Amino acid sequence: MAEVRFKKLEKVYSNGFKAVHGIDLTIRDGEFLVIVGPSGCAKSTTLRMLAGLENISGGEIQIGDRVVNNLPPKDRGIAMVFQNYALYPHMTVRENLAFGLKLQKLPKEEIERRVNDAAAILEIEELLERLPRQLSGGQAQRVAVGRAIVKKPDVFLFDEPLSNLDAKLRASMRVRISDIHRLLKKEKHPATAVYVTHDQTEAMTMGDRICVMKLGHIMQVDTPEELYNNPKNMFVAGFIGAPEMNLRPAKLVAEQDALFVDVEGQLLRLPEPKATNVKRHNPAGVVFGIRPDDITLADGDEQDQNILCGDVIRMENMGHEVYVYFRVGSQDFTARVPVDQVKIRLNLELRQNVKFAVHMGKSHVFDAASEQNISL
Repeated sequence: MAEVRFKKLEKVYSNGFKAVHGIDLTIRDGEFLVIVGPSGCAKSTTLRMLAGLENISGGEIQIGDRVVNNLPPKDRGIAMVFQNYALYPHMTVRENLAFGLKLQKLPKEEIERRVNDAAAILEIEELLERLPRQLSGGQAQRVAVGRAIVKKPDVFLFDEPLSNLDAKLRASMRVRISDIHRLLKKEKHPATAVYVTHDQTEAMTMGDRICVMKLGHIMQVDTPEELYNNPKNMFVAGFIGAPEMNLRPAKLVAEQDALFVDVEGQLLRLPEPKATNVKRHNPAGVVFGIRPDDITLADGDEQDQNILCGDVIRMENMGHEVYVYFRVGSQDFTARVPVDQVKIRLNLELRQNVKFAVHMGKSHVFDAASEQNISL
């Protein structure tokens, strides 16, 4: 096991383009950390610098108690799983798993034991004598993971390992990789894991913590629950969650001791302490944020509810729930409504002047200029 630290880590290419902007990050000993972000955010570049496959331009990388800036990959105590599997086509699965151990000149008995243990964990014993061309995509990816496991590294590195698989295989491999990390911990052979992906579902389901990146900057590092419920800025709020958070320009209206968000002339009351936090910042302009999960069809008792009245413009039936898209003035919102509720109240027909209840306790207010969440 090993803690990983980035201190003011930078990457500048020869043409002057700065890909990574002095990031600081601590990945805890034995933690499964997922780095997520859109294409071009430098998440893979950051991982490759940690692996020693990309030179750093500034700062420091520490694995355990060693600064590894100038160490070659083989001396860093890492094992990497690539997007394209990177299996040797002329070697059997067994030979692929054993190859790195042979380079380390381990005893034959130790190599055989590690290969068999990894094959058992990944349930690929029956594949050991096959060549890579005889494997499915999911089987090949399991072999690639097995090749990392046999090395017993301090740090596992995963560079978008599931992006070449279909949706069903991605889901099963997601579970398998998470289970392997937990199993190794349970068997007292844990390793720190750093997993890069652009898929927020992988990030939310696999990570102990998630690091969200944008254009070479870290936007927030937190648990999946905190990222979803308490995003620190508009980028995280919009990137995490599907359907994405409703983020709409709004105004603030103070009446007596209450603070309201004005959405196209309709007032939604901010609860304490959100109202107090927003008042403290006194922003010039705000953006109102609310997740589709926190908007539902209003029931008969509207006195204690915050209501948005709008016209339903489209619905998507997802089976157990319906995404209801509705328009308030010039702004569109999305609600995530149980299918039974839609059937009862909307009868699955497009209607005007439909009342939606907004759970303001789960709402967010962002400063329009800085894009920071000022309601936390």
